[in-house]
Amino acid sequence: MKVYLEPDEVKLMEYKTTNLRDRLLVRLLFRLGCRVSEALALTTDDIDFAHGTVSIQHLKSRVKLMCPGCGARLGLEHLFCPKCGIKIGKVLTQQREHRRQRVLPLDSGTLNMIREYIHRGGPVISDGRKLIFGINRHRSWQVIRDCAEKAGLPKLVNLETGRIHNVSPHRLRDAFSVMAVQRNDSTDSVRMLQQHLGHQSISTTMRYRKVSGKEHCDWYQRLWQNVSPGGAQ
Repeated sequence: MKVYLEPDEVKLMEYKTTNLRDRLLVRLLFRLGCRVSEALALTTDDIDFAHGTVSIQHLKSRVKLMCPGCGARLGLEHLFCPKCGIKIGKVLTQQREHRRQRVLPLDSGTLNMIREYIHRGGPVISDGRKLIFGINRHRSWQVIRDCAEKAGLPKLVNLETGRIHNVSPHRLRDAFSVMAVQRNDSTDSVRMLQQHLGHQSISTTMRYRKVSGKEHCDWYQRLWQNVSPGGAQ
């Protein structure tokens, strides 16, 4: 059972698309390694053809739980307020939005595909913004799943849970990340990948070294470098 997609398999998915919009969706999810929410939020103003870059906007909501009596911060496991001691019945919630932006480089072939797509009138105007795709999250998942099925690609297994899943938009982000680690797994390269993916913690990015299998294989081979066939040092 496969764990991640190979670049050639993603290319095959592109070939199986039936229109330029779907082909561009597959291409951007893989070449940028972006989240599907980030891809669907892209507008024509986010594309800088002169510098060959794409601005990615990432909006994340965080919910805080507070004691209704004293306003102290609570965790999900709290039955009593750690500050005032009252029994927790109904908690107050406060939602905070964190907006971040990162500017990513993009290859000339994909930029030309975007330019052709815009020239053909592909973008959709919504709330005064010209969205590149103009489709919702559910539709994007359908597009990626259908392309993978037409390409004859197998389902993928999650190494941590053992669950088997259809090919999804996030699996294209995984494919980009694993490819990047396989081609250069140095510390500097992994930190660059962390910045590219928009991970807050380097530990999140480091899991792609584990998924790729290269780090584990290299470690194991080094164990036996100075060991004779008979087992003696």
